[in-house]
Parts: sequence; C-alpha cells; structure tokens
Amino acid sequence: MMETTLKQASRMNRESFKAFVDEHIVPHANRFDREEQLPFSLIANMAAEGYLGATISPQYGGLGLSMGVLGELNEEMGRGCSSVRSLLTVHGMASLAIERFGTEEQKLRWLPRMAGGEVIGAFGLSEASAGTDTKAIETTATATADGYVLNGGKKWITFGQIADLFLIFAKLDGQHTAFLVPRTASGFSVKPLHGILGTTASMIAELTLEECVVDREALLGSAGLGVPYIAMSCLDYGRYTIAWGCVGMMQACLDDCIRYTSERKAFGTFLKEQQLIQKMITEMVVNTKAARKLCEHAGRLKDEGDVDALMETWTAKYFASTSATKAANDAVQIHGANGCSRDYSVQRYLRDAKVMEIIEGTTQMHEIVIATNAYQSVQ
Repeated sequence: MMETTLKQASRMNRESFKAFVDEHIVPHANRFDREEQLPFSLIANMAAEGYLGATISPQYGGLGLSMGVLGELNEEMGRGCSSVRSLLTVHGMASLAIERFGTEEQKLRWLPRMAGGEVIGAFGLSEASAGTDTKAIETTATATADGYVLNGGKKWITFGQIADLFLIFAKLDGQHTAFLVPRTASGFSVKPLHGILGTTASMIAELTLEECVVDREALLGSAGLGVPYIAMSCLDYGRYTIAWGCVGMMQACLDDCIRYTSERKAFGTFLKEQQLIQKMITEMVVNTKAARKLCEHAGRLKDEGDVDALMETWTAKYFASTSATKAANDAVQIHGANGCSRDYSVQRYLRDAKVMEIIEGTTQMHEIVIATNAYQSVQ
C-alpha cells in the first residue's frame, strides 16, 4: 500500500513538473537560446512554484524534496531547456552549501529569500587557469579586523550575470575556504560572457574580486573546508542534477525524432519505416531508459544515506552525458539539413549535450574516477 502511494505521489509530481515545462519552457526555449538569457518572468514563475527552494528544508521556506523527486524535476527541466535546468543546479548548489555548512544566522539570513526567489545563488569555483583541477585556484582571502578582503577572479560562472549571492572559493592562509559574497560587495564586479557553445541562456559571467571587502559572517564553515568538503559536496549535487537533465534531453531528442520521422518522407516512404532510422531510434529508447535507471539508483542511495551514492552519481552522470551527446548527434542526423537549422531544437540539444560532458567533471575525469574505483573494489 505504501509503495502504491509513493508511486502515485511520484506520478503527480512528474505530471505537475511536465505541465509547467510544456507551458512555460518548451515553446520558448529556442528563443532563450538565441537571446542568451532567461526572462525574469520565467524565474518568477519558477519561484512561485517553489522550484527555487526544491532542496531547501521547509523550516526555511523550501520544498525539501527527496533526491528522487528532485531528479524528476531536473529531468523535466532538462527536457525543456538545459539552461533552465542549470539555474536549478547552481542555485541549489549555493543553497545546499549554506544549509549543510552554514551557521543558523546564515541560514535564516539567506535561505528563505533563496527559496522565494528574492536571492539567486551562484557557484564560484572555476578560474581561468583552474577548472577540473579545483585545488589550483589562485583567488586569495586575507583576514582583517572586521572581516576579509578577497582578490582574484572567477570564470564560466553560470547565472553570474544576475546572481545576488556568490559562493566563492579562495585560499585563506593557504587553505581552501568558502565565502558568501553578495553582489553588492565593495570591489566585486561582473562581466557577461557571450557566444558560449551551449546552454547559451545560462547567463555566464566572469567575476573580478579586487580588494573585495566582506564581513566576518561571509565565511562559510571554517578555513580549509572549502574544496575538500563544501565544493565537493556541491559538485556531487551538481553532477546528480546534470545527469537527470541529460535524461530529459535524451527524452526530448527521442520525442522530436519520433514526431519528425512520422511526418517526413524520403524516397516515397516515411523516415520511420527505414531500418537505419529505426536503429537510431532504438538506441535512443534503450539509452534513455538505462540512463534514467542509473539516475534513479543514485537518487535512491542518496535518500538512504548510502556511502555508495557518490560513486553511483559519477556513473550516472558519465553514462547520461555521453549518451545525451550521442542521442543529440543522431537527432541532428535524422533531421538532415533541418537539424542544422535554428528553427529546430535538435541543434540546441547537441550543443547543450556537449557542455554536459565538460561541466561538473569532464568525461575523461569520470573515466579516471570510475576505473580507479573499479580497481580498488577488487583489491
């Protein structure tokens, strides 16, 4: 009986998420891509639905969704637009860090406003010379009598153009440390970055911190927790949501291709009747189902607090992101010349999918981690 109730609740959640995406995102996603921005009206609608507080506990005004339901939300958002899903990811990373590592004062100051959409959070780890190698960050923090002074820069910051609060990682006395830096902080500036390959509406920015002054309450956790605990915790969450978003993108590829091949003819027959087309459709179907199952497994382990959840998330993100690239590549191929046109969404899926193989750990880094774990498990 309980299992049936949970399945019914899950179906209701997914139907609600799907309805929102079909109304507010799918019809406009290609325009978001062309304009390289999300409208504030959409963000307001997401906040009104509670989506910006998806990971935040109800005591701070959030939905407090389980990892399983959170995955379903990110799948639907990914089906509609990867840039929209990216907003959920980075905003969730920032709020997650505050709830897990912040003081009660920090939680009360920021989380209710983040849950309500009054404050948008962003994740500031990457630098021009520090991407996958997170320990190579060069931004520094110096303690003062009243707080801290930060100097350095961050690059490729998703939604950095509009975020109100940035989770910034810097070296404090040589130790990687996390800080909550408001957009209004003295010495803090933002430069929009345009012409990105994919997720073009994720409003990416470059940040400059030049004698940036923050108060004592800006310190999140304690010195030395920045990369090994806070950043890694956030990146694991990001990996999980991206994996689910890739499942949604694969579903979008499949839906578009089923529709197109059922309407388009070549050599007197519908494309869906050609065996090579059927082969590509079959691979999309099977890989989408397989990726979804890997994500569901990772989510279940996370909800159970299982230590294997971390590794299973790496596995899910690796398979989902590489499979999404293949599905999108085949989708463009199936659409032919139309697949290269901005009038069709499949070209956007392909560009977005390639980005998914880079962020929150490149495909190659995933291969190193997964293979290393496999060797260690048999020793």
